[in-house]
Amino acid sequence: EVQLVESGGGMVQPGGSLRLSCAASGFTFSSYDMSWVRQAPGKGPEWVSADNTDGNTYYADSVKGRFTISRDNAKNTLYLQMNSLKPEDTALYYCARDLVAADGLDYWGKGTLVTVSS
Repeated sequence: EVQLVESGGGMVQPGGSLRLSCAASGFTFSSYDMSWVRQAPGKGPEWVSADNTDGNTYYADSVKGRFTISRDNAKNTLYLQMNSLKPEDTALYYCARDLVAADGLDYWGKGTLVTVSS
């Protein structure tokens, strides 16, 4: 079965950095576009970034210039390097697999919690 397992979350001070990882299994990872999505307390999900099979990457305006998405297809792993973190980045961070035939995400991991606080 498709599995997405996030790791790397934790507490960090404003201005600090974290690197999130997502280990994928149960499908041909290299054939799928992948995204990171986050959900802050009391809010709905917010798409953060995508790394597509064609090599293109995309970012929400709120994280542009601070976050970097990447993937290692040999390791079936997706990464999110987060720098210059702000309190408003506090959220559960999920990796998700993009739909092939349409915009949308068909599988999500369980999430890893990022807390940015002094």
